[in-house]
Amino acid sequence: MPVHRHRPTAWRRGAAVPAAAAALALTAGSLVLTALPGTPAHADPLDQCTATSGAVVAVDFGPFGGGVVRGCDAHPTTGMNLLHTAGFSTTGTVHDGPAFICRLGNPAFRDGTQYPTPDKEACVNTPQATGYWSYWIAPVGQDHWSYATLGAMSQRPAPGEVEAWVYGGTDVGGTSGSPTFTPDSVRAKGGTGGSPSPTSSPSPTSSPSPTSSPSPSATPTPTPTQTPKPPKADLPAAARWLVAQLTGGDHVADATGKTPDYDATTDTAFTLAAAGGQDDTLRKVVAYLAAHTDQFAFPGGPKAAPVPRAVAQLALVAEVTGGDPRAFGGHDLVAALTDHVCTAQGKLGACTAAGDFEGVTYPVNQALALLALARAGAALPPTAVARLTSAQCADGGVSAVMIAPGDHCEGDPSTTALTALTLRRAGAAPDAVKRADAWTAAQQKPDGGVWPYSWAGAADTYTTALAAQALRAAGRTDADAAATGWVAARQVPSGGFTTDPAGTDADPAATGQAVLALAGTDLAALDHDLHRKPDLAKGSTYLTDRTRLIGGRYYEGFTGFADFGLTIDGAFALAATGTDDAALGRIADFLDQHGKDGNGRTVDDWTYIGTEYAGGGSIGKEALLAEVVGRDPRAFGGQDLIAALATVTCAAPSQAPDTSCAAQGNYRNATSVFSQSLGIIAQLRAGDAAHAAEPVRYLTGLQHADGSWPSLIPAKGDSDVDSTAMAAMALDLVADDPAAKQAVDRAVGWIAGKQLADGGFPGASGDSTNSTALAVQAFSLRAGQYGPAISRARDFLAGQQNDDGGFNVAAAGQRGSDVRASTQVLGGTVGTSFGTLKRPVAPGTPQPTGSPSPTPTPTDSPSPTPTPTPSPTSTAGPTDTPAPTATTGTSAPAGTSGPAGTSAPGVTDAPPAGAGDAGDGGAQGGEARPVVADPAAPNGSDLARTGSDATLPALLALALLLAGGSAVAVSRARLGRGRHR
Repeated sequence: MPVHRHRPTAWRRGAAVPAAAAALALTAGSLVLTALPGTPAHADPLDQCTATSGAVVAVDFGPFGGGVVRGCDAHPTTGMNLLHTAGFSTTGTVHDGPAFICRLGNPAFRDGTQYPTPDKEACVNTPQATGYWSYWIAPVGQDHWSYATLGAMSQRPAPGEVEAWVYGGTDVGGTSGSPTFTPDSVRAKGGTGGSPSPTSSPSPTSSPSPTSSPSPSATPTPTPTQTPKPPKADLPAAARWLVAQLTGGDHVADATGKTPDYDATTDTAFTLAAAGGQDDTLRKVVAYLAAHTDQFAFPGGPKAAPVPRAVAQLALVAEVTGGDPRAFGGHDLVAALTDHVCTAQGKLGACTAAGDFEGVTYPVNQALALLALARAGAALPPTAVARLTSAQCADGGVSAVMIAPGDHCEGDPSTTALTALTLRRAGAAPDAVKRADAWTAAQQKPDGGVWPYSWAGAADTYTTALAAQALRAAGRTDADAAATGWVAARQVPSGGFTTDPAGTDADPAATGQAVLALAGTDLAALDHDLHRKPDLAKGSTYLTDRTRLIGGRYYEGFTGFADFGLTIDGAFALAATGTDDAALGRIADFLDQHGKDGNGRTVDDWTYIGTEYAGGGSIGKEALLAEVVGRDPRAFGGQDLIAALATVTCAAPSQAPDTSCAAQGNYRNATSVFSQSLGIIAQLRAGDAAHAAEPVRYLTGLQHADGSWPSLIPAKGDSDVDSTAMAAMALDLVADDPAAKQAVDRAVGWIAGKQLADGGFPGASGDSTNSTALAVQAFSLRAGQYGPAISRARDFLAGQQNDDGGFNVAAAGQRGSDVRASTQVLGGTVGTSFGTLKRPVAPGTPQPTGSPSPTPTPTDSPSPTPTPTPSPTSTAGPTDTPAPTATTGTSAPAGTSGPAGTSAPGVTDAPPAGAGDAGDGGAQGGEARPVVADPAAPNGSDLARTGSDATLPALLALALLLAGGSAVAVSRARLGRGRHR
């Protein structure tokens, strides 16, 4: 959130510097244009100034045959006032007026004669830089002189500061001509060294011991040891008050109500995000800012440099609310910053030095730009970081203005706090952060408040709240508590906060910073994603309902037949959400203990483990479940599943008519990238990298040049979000392999490019919930880079959740919750890769010997008849892309035991359609799958990319069911080879 709300106008909120002020900054102490009397006032005795109060000025008359004369001002307001109160007289020039100090004198030297004398300098025009009175400053704790960046009329001496005037030659940058005496030699209480010995102005010379007056300098002020309990702040009331200040309900305007104040509008967005409870209004504010990005950040048009502060604030709005700073208001705000980093001083003043964000005038804006980049996960330009840290003073404070090396440096509390927050978030310049933290803590007064500047005389809400945020981030909890207690006391009945203790009316800027501090957050940490998220608990309740999860142990694809692939998908969903460990345990036990479905089938009748029909994808999926629930995949369900995967790894392509092996490294009967990936994930998670090496090599070789993977094996030239996501999750587990890392980077980047306008992703069923959930899992591999894409995807998925907790298959088409789609959404939306998903559940009670009478689910096909009816809600599993509306074919029981390819008695085979393996068990073992046209295939002749020809399995299942359960094993033994998942 912006700072400096209570600084002089030219310093507030990045306002432009007036021309006179610009000239002043260029010439520092050599040009002061405000006319003032040139006669000295009554000098304050030196004993009125101490090491921590008042200020001392020293003038070196050495070039004129004298020595150093010093004087004191116990309550200085400006450098000019300090001179006069200390007993010095000044004369200006005819050209510039009395504010330009052309001559200086003091009664302690030659009865007050001013030098240079008129015979040496007429003081008509501005003197040359080869001979003039130059102005130097040394705050408390600084052991060297800094050339003043402000003139004597603007410079405000801090308590304990010493200033010096030296006649001679220098340049406007003050790189030469500094005082020959040290700051300590002229400080109050005498000095610790240096020469010459100063001559005091006519006044008492004794200096008492330092007083206990508090100082905003780097001298630490003890934090109160006991902090009184702070008043309780009402943040919702503060938010309501801010909302009432909006014009049109979406932006802040000036007093006329006609001119938008975009800067204040961004502040309001941050405040509402921190307070919470005003999301509808916050969405309107964000939308307004997005619609006015050009006016705020790009007022000069596309060819002109943007306004860096505005760009940074809009990027932060996007980041805080879950948006994408690379696509906000029609602009890539990250590029707008990184593309406009100055390489050198120039560009008509837009670049004061290398590392500036072009147009930045103050360090606070430099910090905002760096913070926006850090939150976006972008690389921070090293020169920009160095430029910000160059504004840090020796005592740890950070200057309010951009300074050059050797310039006077006075710390500003607000700028210092924001700089520390920025650098901490960026993980940059830890030493600078540590020193800034210490300096901020030293500025706190005993009552918990922090002055906005050293001469303020009282704390204000804005500065104290921002300091509290920095103190909290630094782990200084007591100081934070004292500061937030002070801030909380500033809330007024309207709900807003006043600027300071004397105020009675609420102030928007003060209220904004107060809310952030009292909410326990700051701009570096604030996160209030406006995107919706699926209701995980509600979704899990849908999945575990006994009408769907039969006996609490498995899902059916057809009455009486367990869909083992879908059942494992359900287990993945429950593991990812962590919402029902009891149900997860029952599913795991059912599979681990060889539980039987209504027709006596076990998971082995789905994987075909130990037979020539064994499928690498289905074995891998079962092994992965064992790993997820914390069990041994080498002894799960009575099988060594990891050894089985090694056994089914192809040594070479199979020869026709055998199609079980596409190539060396392919798993047998794994005819999709999804299946191949499942096997690899299971092997690598089990530590069997040696046997996984060939499958990994084969999978890597299937990646397209654009980073995507095809759906089917052998590849048919398509690119598929689901398959690409699964392949990325598999290769992400490959250790110490730069090529694998690059493959994952390319894959995730390709997926990001496929996101649709509504946040969803394309699949065979259209704008697919399945594909979107898998995309979220892929993004989780590079979460720091794809946070906004994840938020948009989750928002899309939340929009597809129905009142019963389940999810639609896709954004268009048939409405209604689908079990398979729901398992896939819940398993993916959490954002945990299958490579790392883990939810251990201990083995439970043994499975019953008899299976429960299956209860038909809303998506089940009816009891089989000689003419099976397609299931209208049958969709693909996580390993197969949901299919579009069927164009031909009929659905089949999910319990078909044998692979397709040979007809059963009394059944006419459907012609082969060349469908591929789904990989994850959706449509496993002959699951009900309609034959569909693949929109991506030539002439629409192919099947759904991960589907299978369901006509044959449907008829086989019917025949087997009519023949009785005893026919299952016999039929499986004599049926021909087919595809398995």
